Amino acid sequence: MDTNDEAEGRALFSYRSLDIAVALFFLVVCAIVMIDSLRLGIAWKPNEGPQPGLFPFYMVVAMGIASLINLAHALPHTAEGEKVATTVPGLKRMAAIFVPAVIFVLATNYIGIYVSAAIYIGAFMVFFGKFPLWKAAVVSLGIAIINFMMFEVWFLVPLPKGPLEAALGY
Repeated sequence: MDTNDEAEGRALFSYRSLDIAVALFFLVVCAIVMIDSLRLGIAWKPNEGPQPGLFPFYMVVAMGIASLINLAHALPHTAEGEKVATTVPGLKRMAAIFVPAVIFVLATNYIGIYVSAAIYIGAFMVFFGKFPLWKAAVVSLGIAIINFMMFEVWFLVPLPKGPLEAALGY
């Protein structure tokens, strides 16, 4: 194995370090939501019901407790926690899924959900599934059309549309 292959196979993160980072991240999120929930109010008013912050507050209390438990489990050094969670090639594989998903979400604002979904599905079929372009086009367009019919026509649930739907009069 040459030195480039060795560098690509090196450990990036252990399970312990990822567990600690995720627990701390969720504790920060919990603190932010708790502060905002307190600002909104967490009381139950007679004849009115809950104030807007009540349910989010108690949800993040539970989430915070779970995060503290996860943090307590992750802090001690154990053989299980020191196992490699990901390597450079593993991170690249995760990015190959995550980055297109982020682009899909962002594209939805500009070209609509149906066109974005068709491109997203077709690209995954071609690049990851190694399907021929014509099969990817048929499946991705078919799914987009079926979703359009289901949401816009049958259920009457408007989803974000782009310039193509506007040009077609929808």
